[in-house]
Amino acid sequence: MTTVLIVDDEPQILRALRINLSARGYDVLTADSGKRALAQVADRKPDVVILDLGLPDIDGVEVIAGIRGWSEVPIIVLSARSESIRKVDALDAGADDYVTKPFGMDELLARLRAAVRRTQVKQGDEPVVVTDSFTVDLAAKKVIRDGTEIHLTPTEWEVLEILVRNPGKLVAQKQLLTEVWGPTYHSETHYLRIYLAQLRRKLEVDPSHPRHLITEAGMGYRFEP
Repeated sequence: MTTVLIVDDEPQILRALRINLSARGYDVLTADSGKRALAQVADRKPDVVILDLGLPDIDGVEVIAGIRGWSEVPIIVLSARSESIRKVDALDAGADDYVTKPFGMDELLARLRAAVRRTQVKQGDEPVVVTDSFTVDLAAKKVIRDGTEIHLTPTEWEVLEILVRNPGKLVAQKQLLTEVWGPTYHSETHYLRIYLAQLRRKLEVDPSHPRHLITEAGMGYRFEP
């Protein structure tokens, strides 16, 4: 059974999430403060953490940093629509994904399932990633579409590889820029727009309505298999 820790100081949200997740077969833990969340992660070692940023004692970003000091447990952040800067801070601190309040339960459950899948597949166990539009062979560093190898520049490949190795996960703009171009390029977001547009033209069936290389406006990019 998958164990989920829900961290929120709003009793109605804790109750609603506990009922919904328990009904779907999850083992649910709850915490209403940052200190209790850190203690639960250490003592119970949940498979996924759903974390509200607005906690009464410790800032949610500090909680993420505290967890990341020793654990790689997936963290899905719950954040208000007006907290876009804090979302970036949360992702930079090590959060894997975010859901904006108010949120739909179906969306949260989808993000939760994706987080669980990522922990179940070790990197390298699946060197070939197949979508309905193209196939990425991570070991051979090749992309095949309609039976033909697609030529990618080294930079295009680096961007694609980072996204494909994080299926379903939001990869922050700063992370992509730093990993591909280096730490001095963390604000050159126009680079990403250019290279993602090129990748979509080469790989997506309908580049103007991409199914696999998704933009999260102002935040980053997500690969959906």
